[in-house]
Amino acid sequence: MTKLVSGSRLVIASHNPGKVREIAELLSRFDVKIVGASELGLSEPEETGSSFATNARLKAEAAAKASGLASLADDSGLCVAALNGEPGIHSARWAGPDKDFSFAMARVEQELREKNVRDARAYFVCALALAVPGQTTRIFEGRADGHLVFPPRGNKGFGYDPIFVAGDEKQTFGEMDPKKKHAMSHRARAFEKLTRVLPG
Repeated sequence: MTKLVSGSRLVIASHNPGKVREIAELLSRFDVKIVGASELGLSEPEETGSSFATNARLKAEAAAKASGLASLADDSGLCVAALNGEPGIHSARWAGPDKDFSFAMARVEQELREKNVRDARAYFVCALALAVPGQTTRIFEGRADGHLVFPPRGNKGFGYDPIFVAGDEKQTFGEMDPKKKHAMSHRARAFEKLTRVLPG
């Protein structure tokens, strides 16, 4: 079974500083040493998969192969019911080459307006892939259901956080204290499963 040993270096296979920071916070209580892919000069592989899990696996295995270290990749995104699950696995692409999520959130709002729908249901999905050289890659998935609000509110999160309200909460993920978000987010739920193979 894929499992890390105490003191292992763990590459976070992402060049998104917000995502690396959030993952590092979620892993802070474990005996692993976090290093971002950009610190090692690792390139980002093309995400050619048709699911979050497949894309996470591609990124984790590419980073593990290039670095020789255990690597963790996160593929996550926003799925909007009225948009047939879009942006979904294309969530980052909707932000364009400059990763401008204000543009991506505006696009979501515009597409909903063009469809003239009132259905604001949405959910976040997170698939984590842990690739350790010489071991079988493991996938851990989590989901958070909620609804969208416009205009965007808050600047504490990243990505689509300012337009997403989870469950019966009143605040968006962008307004919420990070500790509270970490207790309920799609990423936190995936991490709950991942923690079973991490050294305490």
